[in-house]
Amino acid sequence: MSTSSPPPALSQGVGYGVVTGLGVAFAIGMVIVTRLLKRHFGEDNETTETFAVANRKVGTGLTASAVISSWMYSTALLGAPYLTYWYGIALPLWWANGQSTMICVFAWLAIESKRRIPNAHTLLELIRARYGTTAHLIWIFMCTINNLLIFSSMLVGASAAITALTGMNIIAATYLLPLGVVVYTYFGGIRATFLTDYIHTFIIMIILVWFTIKILAVKEIGSIGALHDALKPLGDQYPVEGNYKGSYLTMTSNESVYFGIIHVLTNFGVVFLDTGFWQKGFAAEVAAAVPGYILGGNAYFAVPFAFGTIAGLGALVVEESPVWPTYPRRMTAEEVSSGLVLPYLSQAIAGRGGAAAVVLIVFMACTSITSAQLIAMSSIFSFDVYGTYINKRATNKQLIRMSHVGVVGAWLVVSSLATGWHEGGVDLNWLLYMLGILICPGLFPTAFALVWKRQSKIAAIVSPVVGMACGIAVWIGVSEALYNTATIKSLGKTFPCLYATVASTFVPLPLTVVLSYIFPDKDFEWADLLSIERIEDDEHGKVSSNATRFDAAAYFAPDKVAYMKRMSRIAFYVGVFTFLAQWVLWPLPMYGAYFIFSKGLFIAWVVIALIWLWLALFVSNFLPLIDGGARKIWIVLTGRTELPSAVDSPQGSTGVVTPEHTETETKLGQQAEVETKAY
Repeated sequence: MSTSSPPPALSQGVGYGVVTGLGVAFAIGMVIVTRLLKRHFGEDNETTETFAVANRKVGTGLTASAVISSWMYSTALLGAPYLTYWYGIALPLWWANGQSTMICVFAWLAIESKRRIPNAHTLLELIRARYGTTAHLIWIFMCTINNLLIFSSMLVGASAAITALTGMNIIAATYLLPLGVVVYTYFGGIRATFLTDYIHTFIIMIILVWFTIKILAVKEIGSIGALHDALKPLGDQYPVEGNYKGSYLTMTSNESVYFGIIHVLTNFGVVFLDTGFWQKGFAAEVAAAVPGYILGGNAYFAVPFAFGTIAGLGALVVEESPVWPTYPRRMTAEEVSSGLVLPYLSQAIAGRGGAAAVVLIVFMACTSITSAQLIAMSSIFSFDVYGTYINKRATNKQLIRMSHVGVVGAWLVVSSLATGWHEGGVDLNWLLYMLGILICPGLFPTAFALVWKRQSKIAAIVSPVVGMACGIAVWIGVSEALYNTATIKSLGKTFPCLYATVASTFVPLPLTVVLSYIFPDKDFEWADLLSIERIEDDEHGKVSSNATRFDAAAYFAPDKVAYMKRMSRIAFYVGVFTFLAQWVLWPLPMYGAYFIFSKGLFIAWVVIALIWLWLALFVSNFLPLIDGGARKIWIVLTGRTELPSAVDSPQGSTGVVTPEHTETETKLGQQAEVETKAY
């Protein structure tokens, strides 16, 4: 039986046309939009505050949409279906809770950042202000590693999928996929990221909804009940090791649980160390941070849950029919681990149109994440390297120039790294499993930097370094112990990655606590973090007329501090509840029940997943329009101008300094100082 790859469903011209042509179209469109925003709303992307944090005025709807888009990795769209194909119905639930939970938890960090570092542009500014140069350099390394691995793994999966569908050269795809994004991010900054996130997610969600319906309606399946009936015998024909009775229709799946542990720990590390997530938190309005992240996090759950379930299980059934590209053989392990389940499924159920749809969503997902990652990495370079160690008196114009250099440099470095993965035989599956080993050591120290006053400088410096060293040692040691070797193949297996990720995550926790009590920093106060300042000068070295200026007296007025504290408590409890509900109370009892889904339960399960997906479509596509987006579009169409307020303010207020503020400025300033020290 031949194991050669099936011919591409689309021509190379389609591949190059989408990757370059659509990329250029988006670039031109976003440059135009950026200029319209400057003309009608005074949002000048040539000022650092606008370029880096969108003047901290992004509303709830756009924040929620951006959160969904931030997780809309091509790795998720390709990975959830292929792992479901391997391990069955339990896997997409573990994938979903491994990406939704930490976003809801991050809502707490987002509002805490509003309370304690209201002027920050990057996570690394917090680290430097609190722990100094050595810790700052360590976090620069960890955050850069985080962004490099996430960005490059996405390019590995996306370029492999586009090559399989179009025959496009894989190296060309790796370099050209981000190119259009480089152009509009260069000109538009994080505001362009939010807008393109919205547009990309709008298109992706519509296609995902169409795909799920198309898969269930295709004649090889026909209905949800028929999908269940077709899956039952496949557990006997191709039993899944570690699953109850080898079934694809059981929650008792050892490999799914192992993956779930790796996935949830890795993604906590990804979110907490990804400066892009922090920047979107900084960019959100105070009133938008908590609801935006909670709405977005819970809405995103439906993407891997619904799409992974239907696409992965549907592929198992359709693969048995002549419409499957590799028929009569099953896919090889290499094809599956490269993320080709979805591309092959799309060809089988919808021919060239289906293949084109996958090329489009992979392109959209890839470029959306690329924009966020480029902003994150360029900000590290401009703020935390250039502005901190090369030119300590950098002006706004110089920082913008270095941000532009960082955008282009990040593209070249990450595309080259992804090319190295390709050439070295590293695939999407290997990267998904090993990411947490290098990312997770900074998880607890990063969170404690913002929410735990007692974490000391020595603890912050030592604990992530020791955690990373332990994780790497366990990774190599377990591989040697179990497989008598430490090759790329053995290091990518489940148990070396599982034990190493757990070690790198949890070793820093007791270590930072113990060291903080042994070597305390007694003089630290939360108010010390207000030393982080905004960059308010324009290209001429003067304060921009439309800059969002920080008035500490107004910002830290007692009622506003009380509001932020209340939202912080809400975010904390919602985060804890989300973790318990999605990670403990739902999947674990079902794992221990040792049962196979009945037809009725399976139908209910898929229907709930579909309803959840439609709700996610509403949050991502229509909530931003309801929450001010439609009004801004109308303002642009009618040619009106609406300048932003000059003073930042919580709770979505106007931000105008009233006479009362002016008369009591001294008193409020004193109250602000007391409040900041209190929390």
